[in-house]
Amino acid sequence: MLKITKKRRRKERRKRMITAGVLLIGSSLFLWICILGVRNTSLWNRLQYQICYLMLKQYAPVLTAGDGDQTAYQIEDDTTMYDMQSESQLSYDQILVKKDPQETQTVDASAGNSDTDANQTDPENTQSNEADASSGDVATTAVSAGGNAVSLEKLNDFDYLIQHYYTVDKSTTINSSQLVVQNLLNKDCTIQKTTEDVPQILIYHTHGSEGYADSTPGDPNTSVIAVGNRLTQLLQDTYGYHVLHDTGIYDTDRDHAYNVAAPVIQKILQDHPSIEVVIDLHRDGVADTTRLAANINGVDMAQVMFFNGLSKTTATGDIDYLRNPYIEDNLAMSLKMQLAATELYPGFTRKIYLKSYRYNMHLCPKSLLIEVGAQTNTLQEAVNAMDPLAQVLDRVLSGK
Repeated sequence: MLKITKKRRRKERRKRMITAGVLLIGSSLFLWICILGVRNTSLWNRLQYQICYLMLKQYAPVLTAGDGDQTAYQIEDDTTMYDMQSESQLSYDQILVKKDPQETQTVDASAGNSDTDANQTDPENTQSNEADASSGDVATTAVSAGGNAVSLEKLNDFDYLIQHYYTVDKSTTINSSQLVVQNLLNKDCTIQKTTEDVPQILIYHTHGSEGYADSTPGDPNTSVIAVGNRLTQLLQDTYGYHVLHDTGIYDTDRDHAYNVAAPVIQKILQDHPSIEVVIDLHRDGVADTTRLAANINGVDMAQVMFFNGLSKTTATGDIDYLRNPYIEDNLAMSLKMQLAATELYPGFTRKIYLKSYRYNMHLCPKSLLIEVGAQTNTLQEAVNAMDPLAQVLDRVLSGK
């Protein structure tokens, strides 16, 4: 009996020693994580999300079951997305290719209005099963037949604003403190026309090889560059701006297009400090059954979409290495363009698309990334869209 008692005591001492050792190791590890977290907020956020997800998976597996729900909690492979120290180590397109090969994921924005699409703000797969509401919905809901602008009271309603004017990609988030309409409308987006022969507006194409249904591959005269030529002509000849159109091809290797374009655009801006507006003109990619078309004043044309990067992911928050000090300025430009287009040409624009990365929009406060139609539109439809787009741009830049 005495021997059994001694054995039991020794066993209990060993358990206490093991428990104490585990607690000591755990405390040390926790202290190390806290110190590292203070120095590296992004890593700390990742650890928090990963711990939460693992706890849910362990104790409430139902909540993490299924591909759709799991996406909201899982963190992308660190070596692919979050361990980048600079943009040069991994291009935007390399990051995006894991889930969607195109910059935008919206595909269904036909010329007709569709109330069933109005709340689709979580697209899943590019060129497959996404459905984004067209700006036809915006025009019908927010603008009267007489072309009166939507009231500021409605725009100040965050839910109304998001539902009618924005599509928020699942990779990012935005809240009412980041999208304050009055602050955006108070931003000065105007520029002064000048008689000096210096460029005021830069137009370029990160993906200059993008073409349309009837384009000839490799021919810039039938690609999105031709659409840029038309916009340049209109802004110069009709509206009196001085425009520099850069026709460089940066997407020979599409995966590195943004990284290739960035230093060239920076050099242009350094050489021409008079440039105040930068427009990156693209062509969207959609399902082959989708047509982004509108008919304005009897003319068939492609719909356009304004695009913003927020430098922030749903999983980890702000992306420190993709800092953009001009996010609010960028948002102001796209919102003012959207409001002007809605008033002048209902149905011409799709919703503003918000996504998580930066897309070189940090290079200039008055930056616009514009998607003109898609591969299912004809080149002529895209070219036709430049007439209303130029007028909308002039309204915003002149402050009319």
